[in-house]
Amino acid sequence: MTSAVRYLTEAGFLGKFYIDGEWRKPTGLATAIVVNPAIEQPVAEIALGDDEDVDCAVAAARKAFTGWSRKPAAERAALLDRVHGLLLDRLELFAQAITCEMGAAITYARRAQVPLAAEHIRVARDNLATYPFIAARGSTAIMREAIGVCGLITPWNWPLYQITAKVAPALAAGCTVVLKPSELSPLSALLFAKVMDDADCPPGVFNLVNGAGPVVGTGLASHPQVDMISITGSTRAGVLVAQAAAPTVKRVAQELGGKSPNIILPDADLSRAVPLGVAAAFRNLGQSCSAPTRMLVSRSQMAKVEILAAAAASELVVGDPLAESTTHGPIANPPQFERIQAMIGIGLEEGAKLVIGGPGRPNDLQVGLYAQPTIFSNVNRDMRIAQEEIFGPVLSIIPYDKVDGAVEIANDTVYGLGAHVQGTDIETMQAVAGQIRSGQVHLNYPDWDPNAPFGGYKRSGNGREYGREGMEEYLETKAVLGFYR
Repeated sequence: MTSAVRYLTEAGFLGKFYIDGEWRKPTGLATAIVVNPAIEQPVAEIALGDDEDVDCAVAAARKAFTGWSRKPAAERAALLDRVHGLLLDRLELFAQAITCEMGAAITYARRAQVPLAAEHIRVARDNLATYPFIAARGSTAIMREAIGVCGLITPWNWPLYQITAKVAPALAAGCTVVLKPSELSPLSALLFAKVMDDADCPPGVFNLVNGAGPVVGTGLASHPQVDMISITGSTRAGVLVAQAAAPTVKRVAQELGGKSPNIILPDADLSRAVPLGVAAAFRNLGQSCSAPTRMLVSRSQMAKVEILAAAAASELVVGDPLAESTTHGPIANPPQFERIQAMIGIGLEEGAKLVIGGPGRPNDLQVGLYAQPTIFSNVNRDMRIAQEEIFGPVLSIIPYDKVDGAVEIANDTVYGLGAHVQGTDIETMQAVAGQIRSGQVHLNYPDWDPNAPFGGYKRSGNGREYGREGMEEYLETKAVLGFYR
């Protein structure tokens, strides 16, 4: 038992929800088992909520909304500041929880999963301090006001990171929230609720109800007292939430699937562009919606790229996520593991060239949901492995003949979340970036920017997270004519 599970067990939080400033028992008896994917063994049992729990949490958020939305921005920022400090103070506890619940290597959890989550809190705090909630346009005042009670639905792959990406800007905007984390990775969410409690969050401003998507997620989406839903998940889940939300005409922000391209221009430094492209595709073991899992390469450079890509993948260390030498742990859950294995098999059946990896676990691992980092080459743009989101460590190398053709292939997808372009001529890269239909484009692997808005075109969703635009998702616009004389 990890220290995180022990802490949650001894505190009694595993069987409770956080509602109206208190840890409360659920109204029903439903539970779910949390499985550690590294050992394929149960590690915790959590309570699952029902419609009554949703009603209770929404009522608490509704009751708290007026007071919280009218708090001065400085007071809301002070809460976020306290949350930020506590989250960093408890970094190791959160890292252990994330490793236990979804298999991230402990080094990656410490280096990325938790610190980047903390950055969302910091950015929301800092943006709140300078945001113009009222501005003049002639004699008219343009006011930006909190939209109301927000239901936040978060996924299992970046459990804490996606929580803070939603909770922080929502609270900064003056909204109150009900969080439904993934029931597959709920441990870090419970720890976050404890942080909110210890940070003296006013009762009802932040609430947490664990539960299944068809019950708690649908309950929030259809609830007449919820003003907005923000969901990160599969495109299928996003569609279902939007359908449930439609009768009440609430705002729905969706960050959904992706099949991001990485265009390696002919003048790129392949010795840098290819290894970093493999690393980007396989970060979090490929369980990232914006992972660039389609590498588009000039046909004349394919042979060299295959060698470089295979060498980069061979350096990855897949194994025990608690080992310091491990770079990549197990796949987060059995359904996702089976999906990855099935898609690798489909790639072989479709005739793609297997460069490295393949089906099954790495040779020395007999227990755990471990997948081999797999690279296919000579992938046709129409193959399923080139079109469908696999959500695992599977990279497709696709040849192109001309740059215009690379752009066409990049856009030949129902998704449009992220994209990458590598090269040496900045004007060419800028021109290519301008033609790609996606919410973000990265040129030559820049540093992550928590102020850069993130979201999708097409079936990758709508709305934006991160930075100023992320907070604006939780605001309504009011025009008051004749306000200024």
